[in-house]
Amino acid sequence: MTGKTILVIDADVASRNFVVRALQLNRHIVLQVGSGKEGLISAWRDRPDLVVIEPSLPDLRGEDLAMKLRQDPRTRNLPLVALSADKTAARLKSCLEAGFNEYIVKSGEAIPALFEVMDRLLGVTAAIVKQGGWLMTFLSAKGGMGTSSLCANLAMNIATNQPEVGVAVVDIVLPLGSIAPTVGYTGEQNLVTVADLEPADSNAEFFRAQLIKMTDWRFHLLAGAPDPESANHLNVGRIRDIVAELKLAYDYVLLDLGRSLSKFSLPLLQEADLIALVIGTDMSAVTLTRSVLDYLRSKSVADSAFYPILNHVIGLEGLSKPEVEKFLGIEIKTVVPYVGSHFTLANHQHVPFSMKFPKDTAAMMLRETAQQMTEQARRLRSSKLTIMKSSPFFQKSEQEQG
Repeated sequence: MTGKTILVIDADVASRNFVVRALQLNRHIVLQVGSGKEGLISAWRDRPDLVVIEPSLPDLRGEDLAMKLRQDPRTRNLPLVALSADKTAARLKSCLEAGFNEYIVKSGEAIPALFEVMDRLLGVTAAIVKQGGWLMTFLSAKGGMGTSSLCANLAMNIATNQPEVGVAVVDIVLPLGSIAPTVGYTGEQNLVTVADLEPADSNAEFFRAQLIKMTDWRFHLLAGAPDPESANHLNVGRIRDIVAELKLAYDYVLLDLGRSLSKFSLPLLQEADLIALVIGTDMSAVTLTRSVLDYLRSKSVADSAFYPILNHVIGLEGLSKPEVEKFLGIEIKTVVPYVGSHFTLANHQHVPFSMKFPKDTAAMMLRETAQQMTEQARRLRSSKLTIMKSSPFFQKSEQEQG
């Protein structure tokens, strides 16, 4: 992402010059000021594409500066990034609540982090309207929650509910993929082999033609690493590009992340249309889930993006739905009933649960959940696009693209 106009607001001259130089080397047009009041004037007058702010300013707190920018129609939707020397969680929280999109602590990794954030924030323009299929991620805070099984079975039900659409499932559970054993896939194509291909050889056309379709499951599968040794050689840097091409090839792309909350999975979660958050009923799972929720919230993931699923995978014991909701501060969308050994039996026979036990209550729940998830994903993207289309930055980008 180059050629954008970036405003840097920082009273520390040495720090400001360092950031400005890095941005200029990346071919951005850079404006710089040393105070909050100057920053307001420049933002309203010069209409930059993004503002980088050190919140500790001598004349105006960064939080107050952000709120003033958010209250003005000219800068209401302007991307704001805090680049701060303050490492405290309290400052991070207050900045995000004031309207900053991201909070980066000044360190040796700050500039690479800033460029990654800029790519994401400035990339959300007209391109998002044409970004292709809906992206759903499946995540849990603890292993053994049945995340992979739910991902596969809900993908199958999405394809069943909408036979006219194309559905792709990508297993990104590391170090060992878990969907292939569930659906009975034994082929050689997997995430590791595809990530080794040249980008031109793994585009949307390739995925439409070459991605394996699991007939009974009604979706196309990109299996995960077949063994830990292969996972060690995974070209992680290619994953986002692969997902982007898959979204151009299929109507729905479901990513099974398992409990892989990492540097490479975070952007996928931030870009997802929906996050299926699978929660166990034991206290340790719920406590870990709250930590994951708090972290993702701190990374500007809204509660509306989550689709929490309470899975009675082990048994009937454990916390109830109201208890989990009170502890997490978020509504549980679906409760998966305890079905004894039925899920295990279906998985061992590589058969979708809804086909093996079509009259079971859980089969009905899976069908309804698949429908609710697709409806929520569609609503969220529609709402996101409506907000972006009304922003001056979006309109400016549209004009630039002709």
